[in-house]
Amino acid sequence: MKKKVALISANVYKVPYPVYPLGISYLASYLSSMLPDEFEIKLYDFNLEESRPFDGFMQEHDFLLVGLSIRNFDDSTNVHSDNIFIKKYKEIMRIVRTHTDKPVVVGGSGFSVFPDLMFNELNPDYGIQGEGEESLRQLILAVDGGREPYEIEGLAYRLPDGSFRVNKRTNYISAPVLHIENEWIDYYWKSGGMLNLQTKRGCPYQCIFCSYPLVDGSRVRTLDARMVVKNIEELYLSKGVSYLFFTDSIFNIQNEYNREFAHRLIESKAKIQWGAYFSPSNMTFDELKLYQQSGLTHIEFGTDSLSDRQLEKYKKKFCYADVRKQSEYCGNLGIFYAHYLILGAYGETEETLNETFEHSRELGLTIYFPYVGMRIYPNTELCKIAMNEGLIQSPDELINPVYYISKDVDRETIRTRAEATGQRWVFPDDQQSPMVDILRKRGRKGLLWEYLRYNY
Repeated sequence: MKKKVALISANVYKVPYPVYPLGISYLASYLSSMLPDEFEIKLYDFNLEESRPFDGFMQEHDFLLVGLSIRNFDDSTNVHSDNIFIKKYKEIMRIVRTHTDKPVVVGGSGFSVFPDLMFNELNPDYGIQGEGEESLRQLILAVDGGREPYEIEGLAYRLPDGSFRVNKRTNYISAPVLHIENEWIDYYWKSGGMLNLQTKRGCPYQCIFCSYPLVDGSRVRTLDARMVVKNIEELYLSKGVSYLFFTDSIFNIQNEYNREFAHRLIESKAKIQWGAYFSPSNMTFDELKLYQQSGLTHIEFGTDSLSDRQLEKYKKKFCYADVRKQSEYCGNLGIFYAHYLILGAYGETEETLNETFEHSRELGLTIYFPYVGMRIYPNTELCKIAMNEGLIQSPDELINPVYYISKDVDRETIRTRAEATGQRWVFPDDQQSPMVDILRKRGRKGLLWEYLRYNY
């Protein structure tokens, strides 16, 4: 009889669309190829729970180990002052514990940002911070062999004295494998209008607020371009998937790799369109044109501010002149582009805020997705700033969303002033455009936010 391991995707957040559980797919693919044949991976996705109740899934199998992947920790807005996700995860843990006394391990980006807080809330046997494939493989073998697992890199656990520890990570896998789960493709392609893949992991930048280095590490690792393109061809030829979003923390780093990847995609049998997160710098016009030839249609710029003084405070590696130049490149090529901004955050004044609003008029036919205030994450420079200023007393308070909002700006007028620029601003609490809903029902694929540039 096979030794079964459960991998559970706990994410049910579907705004603005359901997101394919890519992390679980990477884990399952790696484990299936690297574990002995006596092991079998069983998958469960809570977005598909109507077709297979979770209680039934747990009752059906005698698991050696249960893995729970947590993608979202909150909805990234300051609308809610309490954590509306943690209750769901606790309920999942309750059901798991009802059906098995075998070890439970928690991982995923939501856990990796808050490992100690999530461990306290969910009380698993183990956790894995950051990249999970090899750490989980070693943990499965240790559990199966009755060995202590406490030397595994990235492993989170409690010591006998009750203290919490996360082992340091120094090694990363060089070529993660991926097989997209066929039973999931149809749902996400139909409901979300796209699938997602990675081309690289890690972020080398040190923005004061960002959690990406906590999740993927600060060392950039590129995935084998041939393997990624092979995955894309498989999706396109077998399932007709024609739009992908690359979930790299920032796509336009490691540009030599990106050029190779783009050329391979152009030469492939997959005729797809794609989008990604970009930094508004570190990219020539010719590179952007090459990416467009490979199918690039949408760019989401992590711009954060249009004031050089604010960009410097956030420790961004670009200035407003870079933002304007990249926007012009996109406009000239006909690539849809949006700017994600953080308004009224650390160091913001009325003067820098006005500078952002004035500069927003200059960036062509774009769309702005602004957040008011800056979400504070543990182990970031912003967390230290908030503690020094007395906004929080301990990182433990961050189990519920806490936002840094500058006292030197009039928060109540931000929306009115943004709309007065004549540009299109979509705030987190705005309702989705009916036009986007109509297009999705008609089978239109892709991001579709370009239609929000107009006031439907």
